[in-house]
Amino acid sequence: MKNMITATLTLLGFVLASPLPADESVPAVSNGLKVKITRSIDSIQVEHDGRPVTIRRNQDTKHRIRDAFAKTSRPCPPFCIQPLTLAPGVETIGERKMLEYLQQASSDDDKVLVIDSRTRKWVKRGTIPGSVNIPYKLLTQDNEEEIADLLEERFGVHRGDTLLDFSYAKTLVLFCNGLWCGQAPTNIRKLLRLGYPPHKLKYYRGGMQAWESLGLTTVKPDA
Repeated sequence: MKNMITATLTLLGFVLASPLPADESVPAVSNGLKVKITRSIDSIQVEHDGRPVTIRRNQDTKHRIRDAFAKTSRPCPPFCIQPLTLAPGVETIGERKMLEYLQQASSDDDKVLVIDSRTRKWVKRGTIPGSVNIPYKLLTQDNEEEIADLLEERFGVHRGDTLLDFSYAKTLVLFCNGLWCGQAPTNIRKLLRLGYPPHKLKYYRGGMQAWESLGLTTVKPDA
């Protein structure tokens, strides 16, 4: 009878809400932080420029996003809203998956590299801990030899006489300023044209604007 009622309601256009998972149905127990990342995660540890950094959310519940990312409208082009899917096989990720990749990159940087695709001017204002800055202009320059060197030295691509071997290439997680920023998409599209496997490219579309809107930790370069 229950199944018959459910089927009838579905046919009539009613959406039946699923029950909350067990760990989401009760209030979280605080471990000292007022603002946690998830119900079960207070913070995570990553390595940035050779030193440990704790990523957590800002504990001031009255904190507001910086003016640079509070702005809602910029001229398009060039600041157009980026597609949710940049290319077939390239996964678009959110903050929780980004945190997983940051931990992987800190523990095994031979397999994962998180890349801030922005120009140095933007990076000086703050970046995501555990990322490295490889500005989009490095991959879009005319010097193919320098691009090949970058692929080999930083991304784990093996270079033959005439071909690039991506068998052991790292998984690259790329971001820039936000949904309106074209710097990470430019890097991704260039890498695809060079033959980089799409499944080894991840796009954090929310970028710095989404990261800061959640109050997550940022760091500034030493110099």
